Amino acid sequence: MENRGLLQVTTPSDREIALTRVFDAPRDLVFEAYTKPELLKRWLGVPHDGWSLEVCEVDLRVGGKCRFVSRGPDGNEMAMSGVYCEVVPGERIVTTELFDNPWYEGGAVKTVTFEEQAGKTTLTLSVLYDSKEIRDGVLKSGMDEGMAFAFDMLAELFASMPQELR
Repeated sequence: MENRGLLQVTTPSDREIALTRVFDAPRDLVFEAYTKPELLKRWLGVPHDGWSLEVCEVDLRVGGKCRFVSRGPDGNEMAMSGVYCEVVPGERIVTTELFDNPWYEGGAVKTVTFEEQAGKTTLTLSVLYDSKEIRDGVLKSGMDEGMAFAFDMLAELFASMPQELR
């Protein structure tokens, strides 16, 4: 499945990237798929370019931690940790992001919002970086292609669920 045209990528400020996608699923289900490890592994953990999600830890509460470790086909790992700064169930999550072996300088703050209208949910992931230069480097890295693939897999997950669960 390839719906990369459904992902909108914008730069709302000189340090920020926003990724927006509409899903054919209610907000509570999209929130659950974004926060429960067993569901995250079904869309974020789907192998892409040989990479797979090996570790997926979520302690979804203010002050709780998250950790994600992806492994590439050559055995290299990319690990990221964060701390939840704000959690409003079904509506908003704010977390920090820091890579074990940073490929960009500093850290970032991610804000995810979930807005439902007529049974469809708009998910917006905004990432605020320490500088415009870092943001621009991340944009050039192909991060948007990886997220488009992951969101395609998330849409496929919803499509595979029985209607009564959606």
